[in-house]
Amino acid sequence: MGTARDIVEHCGVARFLFVDFPLGSPCGAPGDGDMQRRILAMALDLLESAEAPRSTVRADLQWPGGEAWKETVFTEAQPFLEGEVESEWLKQKALYRELRAEGKV
Repeated sequence: MGTARDIVEHCGVARFLFVDFPLGSPCGAPGDGDMQRRILAMALDLLESAEAPRSTVRADLQWPGGEAWKETVFTEAQPFLEGEVESEWLKQKALYRELRAEGKV
């Protein structure tokens, strides 16, 4: 079960239930036991029914608060970071890209 489809599929997991929810919430909204049980049941069904390696199934569920959470995640600028924290984030991002270009990551 996961929320970052591109990352999880890149890792090559055997079976993946993609839940299009905010990061850190692949099992559903906090306090929503019914949703969490449905997601767990979908994941267990996938374990049993997947016919090939690297099988991905998308959970057909909507985040209770709507899709607005995507507006703060999928942007070029990271609006949740400011000042020194944003500078450090940009520095680490540049370092990662450099290491990746050198084949070290």
